[in-house]
Amino acid sequence: MEAEGVGRTKTIVEEDDDDPPMLSSQALEALKEFMNERQQSNVDGSVETESSEVALVAEDWRLSQFWYDRETAAAVAEEVGHLSITKASSIACIACPTLYAYLKKYYPNVSVQLLEYDKRFEQYGSDFTYYDYNQPKELPLKMKHAYRVIVADPPYLSKECLEKVAQTMTCLAQPGECYLLLLTGEVQKERAAELLNLHPCGFRPQHSSKLGNDFRLFTNYDPRERLGGWERDY
Repeated sequence: MEAEGVGRTKTIVEEDDDDPPMLSSQALEALKEFMNERQQSNVDGSVETESSEVALVAEDWRLSQFWYDRETAAAVAEEVGHLSITKASSIACIACPTLYAYLKKYYPNVSVQLLEYDKRFEQYGSDFTYYDYNQPKELPLKMKHAYRVIVADPPYLSKECLEKVAQTMTCLAQPGECYLLLLTGEVQKERAAELLNLHPCGFRPQHSSKLGNDFRLFTNYDPRERLGGWERDY
């Protein structure tokens, strides 16, 4: 697509038969823009924006993938990293590869497992577990009830999807005190409370693609001064 964009504006100016062909000023500008974009893309399809040092694979909208913007990813990563370090806990990230990437950038020594349907993330090696929310309990035995910090971002804003992801979160959660974070549309707030006793925080997640739906961050604990704390008027 990028190359086609250059091709549409490329023109040749011939001085004479002995001189090499030269690009017009418009074509040179288009080529410069194209090369800058290429430099921001890695050979594996990942994209690194100017505002972030964290490289991400390109979104696949067919899989309902919409990555968080830098501020959202950083804020949630800091909260999850804080919980993991202070509680000496491993982390499970369900369908939120943006968060995984930021966690590994900010906290390279924390233990994070990414559960994802998209097999492009097999590049993360043993940190990757294939996950289909339609089979919410089909998990490796060693992962069941093994995590104290669990973050999920269901791919769809449907009742069925949230119910099944909630089953996965419950299956992953350690007995006793466990920290659950859910990033999903505001329309799910009543179900989030019913299924997992989660409540919205003041912090408002945003996406790079500027989605029309209002998104919220729900937790089963009050982060108090962090993430804007619980909204008590829920």
